[in-house]
Amino acid sequence: MNRIAKLTAALIVSAAATSAFAAPETYAIDGTHTFPNFSYSHFGLTTQISKFEKTTGTVTLDKEAKTGAVDITIDMTSVNTGYETFNGHIQGEDFLDTAKYPTATFKSTKVTFDGDKPATIDGELTIKGVTKPVTLKVSHFVTMPHPMLKKDTIGANASTVIKRSEFNAGKYAPNVGDEVTITVSLEAIKN
Repeated sequence: MNRIAKLTAALIVSAAATSAFAAPETYAIDGTHTFPNFSYSHFGLTTQISKFEKTTGTVTLDKEAKTGAVDITIDMTSVNTGYETFNGHIQGEDFLDTAKYPTATFKSTKVTFDGDKPATIDGELTIKGVTKPVTLKVSHFVTMPHPMLKKDTIGANASTVIKRSEFNAGKYAPNVGDEVTITVSLEAIKN
């Protein structure tokens, strides 16, 4: 084999190896196992916890390069407080105003890794047309083949704290807590 042929073969093998090990992979949010929830103080009496039942989006992960991206859309009309009347109340103008703003979004701007796992996800959270920077702290992260689907799957839990008044949803604050903890339990399946 001449020198040029050897060099060409080496470049092809190197390029194939690089693309096999450093390619970003995209995962689709599994809406049946992804639940953003939010909690807040109710008059100092209890911590109320509610969730959203419809979430879509993607997670992109490059394990080798230790980079990633998260793009989530939450259907705000799918709020579940555990009480049907309150579901409607919280969708009103003073709170989520779902007639005007039916979705909320989170789009990452940076994913910071600790070793092989994401530790924090910085991004832009948009609720009621207001966009603010937030940092999600990742408390659990795993990638593994899904036992039933036999596809690579991500599982993660992450949370952040916001002030609802900063998103034009501050009615009754501070009696009803202004600080809201948002926690996302997410599963995403490789496309």
